[in-house]
Amino acid sequence: MSVAWLNTGDNAWQLTAATIVGLQSVPGLVVLYGGVVKKKWAINSAFMSLYAFAAVLIAWLLWAYNMGFGPEWMPFVGMPHPIAAMGDELKQALIPASNTTAAFPMSTMVYFQFVFAAITLIIMAGALLGRMNFKAWMVFVPLWLTFSYTVGAFSLWGGGWLSSLGVIDYSGGYVIHLSAGVAGFVAAAMVGPRLARDRENFQPNNVLMMLVGAGILWLGWNGFNGGDPYAASRDAGVAVLNTNVATAMSLLVWTLLDISYFKKPSVIGAVQGMITGLVAITPAAGVVSGYGALIIGVFSGVIPWISMNIAGKRLSLFRKVDDTLGVFHTHAVAGLLGGLLTGVLATKAGCAAFSLTTPGGGIDGNWHQVLIQLYGAGFIIALNIVVTYVLLKLISLFIPLRMSEEDLLIGDDAAHGEEAYALFGDGERKPVLGD
Repeated sequence: MSVAWLNTGDNAWQLTAATIVGLQSVPGLVVLYGGVVKKKWAINSAFMSLYAFAAVLIAWLLWAYNMGFGPEWMPFVGMPHPIAAMGDELKQALIPASNTTAAFPMSTMVYFQFVFAAITLIIMAGALLGRMNFKAWMVFVPLWLTFSYTVGAFSLWGGGWLSSLGVIDYSGGYVIHLSAGVAGFVAAAMVGPRLARDRENFQPNNVLMMLVGAGILWLGWNGFNGGDPYAASRDAGVAVLNTNVATAMSLLVWTLLDISYFKKPSVIGAVQGMITGLVAITPAAGVVSGYGALIIGVFSGVIPWISMNIAGKRLSLFRKVDDTLGVFHTHAVAGLLGGLLTGVLATKAGCAAFSLTTPGGGIDGNWHQVLIQLYGAGFIIALNIVVTYVLLKLISLFIPLRMSEEDLLIGDDAAHGEEAYALFGDGERKPVLGD
């Protein structure tokens, strides 16, 4: 039975966008993480991502979706409630606190928002690879989703106070990337470092597999940013083009800096530059022009590169905290940078196309938008420091956050009874040091 509000083209695009965002996590980051770590951590790193994807979906359906996008319960969060009844899933998509409707069913909206929630936890996992107790991770994922992610999502996207203030976060520079980068850094500090031998020598076990994951991540971002107008609209096309332009520029700039400083172009560095470009354009994708995307790409190739390769090696805090894949630099720094540049480079026409009343950013004379963007960033940073610290402190009372020293020596075989590559004994079970 057809209904007047359903636009089948918008629904088809939204389901497609959601699916390719899901592919960024499974298999995108699953194989990227599995390839970028030492052989003995390939299974554990991939499984942290796979588990998070599944666990977030169940929590999302049973209570968390409505906390992020349902009726307001408190100023910062919606009412926890399941969204699993057929009547809920068939009705028109509505975000009540922001009075936003879309021309597709609620089931499509729930799934689309789920893949964003899931990838946030998976990004955070990158800071914790190579030592976190998997059982502690199993408990942490639904708790952090409930007490941190939903608050950020409701505040910025669900009709909460930051959206009322006028903070622009087109597709998750703050809700996803700044959150994951800050929370990951705090969690890395609390869980503790990898073994010293792993920190000193952590060569990827399969760079080509890492590149497969990186390619899925890049192209999957077309759904990440292109899906946020909730329609197959002209603004969706702008967001997709800008996403790819900024990413390409960032990768090229990062590679040039690697050549200048390290005298060699690094494929791992290029992937990091790719990621920082994707992250930095995310809060701005549909509201900046192509020239704005190029500028963001230049800055996202330079600032996170300096943060990772200069500040990260000279400042004692970064040396002390073992952020395995540099998630703080690639996501927190790049997400904050992109959010602030959105305040500068957002255009009045782009904001109008995205149904925002904001009169553009600094380039259109509205420099106050930069200050508003800072307010939003400050809240997200404070939220994730506090919530992540409290949750992990509570979990540590019952479950060790870090694997034992003995298990850390062995890796996957100790944690899961499995090896990524059965090169010893033709697949017979033999605990081996995975160096």
